[in-house]
Amino acid sequence: MPLLSSAPRALLLVALALALGTGCVSKRKYNEQAAVLDKTREALRDRKAESEALMASLDAEERRTATLGAEADKLREDVARLMSEKGQLTDSVMDMSRALAELAARKKAADDRIAEYKSLLARFAGMVESGKLRVKVVDGRLVVEMATDILFGSGKAALSPQGKQAVMEVGAILATLGDRRFQVEGHTDDVPIKSATFPSNWELSSARAITVLKALIEGGMAPGNVSAAAFGDSRPTVPNTNVDARARNRRIEIVLVPDLSTLPGFDELNSLSAPKP
Repeated sequence: MPLLSSAPRALLLVALALALGTGCVSKRKYNEQAAVLDKTREALRDRKAESEALMASLDAEERRTATLGAEADKLREDVARLMSEKGQLTDSVMDMSRALAELAARKKAADDRIAEYKSLLARFAGMVESGKLRVKVVDGRLVVEMATDILFGSGKAALSPQGKQAVMEVGAILATLGDRRFQVEGHTDDVPIKSATFPSNWELSSARAITVLKALIEGGMAPGNVSAAAFGDSRPTVPNTNVDARARNRRIEIVLVPDLSTLPGFDELNSLSAPKP
């Protein structure tokens, strides 16, 4: 084979150098792009991992939010229940307070009646000791009892002098009690009476009650504070089985009329009975 000349050989060497140089540049770029690709893939893996972690955190947060929502619903139910119980407790406390107030009012009324009874006993002590009257409580009512045998003659409705004096003495004492009201009640035994003046025991007990009422007013009681009633033989103190029992049943009772305005519940009863406009 013939040898190339120096010029062509030089050209060939240049071409080979160029070819080799060109091949080296392409490989470097490839390696650089491969490195960039690897970094991109690594970044994508990191992003994916971050995304998965974020999704896991989001799921956990949603579960926590659901748990908190359930707890909030439970708290609202508890609050509603407590408010209901508080309302019931408040109602119970108010009911108890009203009951205690009513009980206190009843106790005060009872204490007042006892104090009034003791006061009346003290005022009538002399007349009680002399046998002119008795002070007692009947069906919760304060009663001054006077036997009619020392006030009236048999079958009569006119007071004896001693009887009138005793009734007027009672009137003077009762007049010191202020505006307290009394009712004079006439009672007889079961022995029937039938006369022109008194056709029955009702008329006799009525006439005697009115006679005592007038004597009480003469003794100082205000007419508006005293009234009269007749019971005949309908309310015996003891069975009319003998003379002594009948004597006990022939009596005048001066009864203290209860003041309803001092009783618990009076205001409510009064409002119910008030005329409507």
